Amino acid sequence: MTLSLDTNAYTALMKGDASAARQVRGAEAVMVSAVVAGELLYGFRNGKQYDRNRRQLDAFLAEAYVEFRPVTWLTCERFALVAAQLRRAGTPLPTNDIWVAAHALETGAHLLSYDAHFGKVAGLIVIHP
Repeated sequence: MTLSLDTNAYTALMKGDASAARQVRGAEAVMVSAVVAGELLYGFRNGKQYDRNRRQLDAFLAEAYVEFRPVTWLTCERFALVAAQLRRAGTPLPTNDIWVAAHALETGAHLLSYDAHFGKVAGLIVIHP
């Protein structure tokens, strides 16, 4: 199983959260979406430890079992589909979270997240550590 990390799951993992670490260790592969990477870099830029956090992210992305995934045209199609479904259902999510969900759906990955609202996305398999 491929595990896609939400921003909060990556952060928990880097802080030593045992549950997040157990999920990552149990995965065949780990995916980091470009959307999540952007959120992380934004957070680093607004924090006081940019260099340390950036080096840690770069080292994580260099691991053999971790794959950085850019947004593709198919991701855009999935985003539009998910966003429209959520709007029709009256259950919108933050825009970046729709992108994260769309990317996980596109790749068939299970999403590791602490956010319960991902359960509103049809077909998305969410793991809550």
